Amino acid sequence: MYWETLPNWFWVLYYLFLLSTLGTAIYSIVKKKGKFFPFVTIAFIVTIPIISFIFSLGRAEGMNEYEHLVSQLHKGASWAIFSIIGYLFLFIWWFFFLFKSKHKN
Repeated sequence: MYWETLPNWFWVLYYLFLLSTLGTAIYSIVKKKGKFFPFVTIAFIVTIPIISFIFSLGRAEGMNEYEHLVSQLHKGASWAIFSIIGYLFLFIWWFFFLFKSKHKN
């Protein structure tokens, strides 16, 4: 059986986003710019893809990962809520990371 998936360019951007976020979190830990949030960021970077992959295995045929996430979010699935909270946290991480570095310059 073949399932639908998102285009390759999406996956390249997705994993580049995760890797660059991981890099900024490690940089913050090394430079001692944060005590708690870089570790939470790394935890989300590791757990979100794993949890999303595990729970996307059982998606319906003809449904891609995004459609499955939105459908499960409407149903109130805890893994979908966790994923959305994690993605929001990662975007907020970037906002504060960029804001702090621009503000210092």
